Amino acid sequence: MGLLARVRKEWFIIGIVLVISAAKLAPSVGVKGGPLRPEITITYVAVSTIFFNSGLSLRTEELASALMHVKLHLFVQTFTLVFFPVAIWLLLKVLALTAINEWLLKGLQTVGCMPPPVSSAVILTKAVGGNEAAAIFNSAFGSFLGIVVTPLLLLVFLGSSSSVPFSSIFSQLFMTVVVPLIVGQVCRRFLRDWLERRKPPFGAISSLVLLMIIYTTFCDTFSNPDIELDHLSLLLIVFIIFSIQITFMLLTFLLSTRASSGFSAADSVAIIFCATHKSLTLGIPMLKIVFEGYEHLSLISVPLLIYHPAQILLGSILVPTIKTWMNTAQKALKVTNLQPV
Repeated sequence: MGLLARVRKEWFIIGIVLVISAAKLAPSVGVKGGPLRPEITITYVAVSTIFFNSGLSLRTEELASALMHVKLHLFVQTFTLVFFPVAIWLLLKVLALTAINEWLLKGLQTVGCMPPPVSSAVILTKAVGGNEAAAIFNSAFGSFLGIVVTPLLLLVFLGSSSSVPFSSIFSQLFMTVVVPLIVGQVCRRFLRDWLERRKPPFGAISSLVLLMIIYTTFCDTFSNPDIELDHLSLLLIVFIIFSIQITFMLLTFLLSTRASSGFSAADSVAIIFCATHKSLTLGIPMLKIVFEGYEHLSLISVPLLIYHPAQILLGSILVPTIKTWMNTAQKALKVTNLQPV
């Protein structure tokens, strides 16, 4: 793969590095009260744009076929929104005894509270040839569920910033998340044929807006001289994140492939990706709302910024291996079904 092709493929990861570097060089541009006016353009306009875009792109009309697979959906949503955050909370009880930066550890907890991603789990499930309909359903349903559950989990495990009362958080979530999402879905009903024909770059639009949010978040950090991030803590967090992903992918594989589970090999593929992946697109705006006023917001955001590319990288590496396993399992099942009783 040529350099230009690699840049096009990994442009978002490169963009994250560039906007963080830009924030380091000129933090005054993106701080509250600065030229960008992030208290308006980011808090309201950017966040609303992301969720309107999500509402416009979510193909909820295609989810009826996957709706009845209740056991699979229950497994995925319970794992990602109940088991995952509780397991991270227990892990942090141990990690709190180490010298790792406490705000990065809090960031790990926020990762556990996030819903499934809108796209990456679906893309990887499709690449393997797994149950794409189930992956689409759980990504969409998890996104809607996450609007309510994720802020509650964040408040339960971490609390909110003292400057923003609980009622204000949910009123802002309603206006900048729920309303744009619903409006996007309503618009989709009238524009469905045009959207299917033209295929607008929803992912790229959300990613660009997300880069703006990341930029202003780090502007706040770099404008505060009291905040420092030691490199050892960062390296340890990267190692912990990859360890969590590998462990949880293995756990979901073992649980979903048990003879008594009732899941097919294609179902297991959807479960592995949907239950262990976390949404950056929905997560960063929610952190921005729930922890508005936190001087350590950018440090809390770092583990999620690492988790996102890590899950795509790890998933992409494992696609051939998982695909080989699934094909072997499906062939073995066909042979078994052909044998006379």
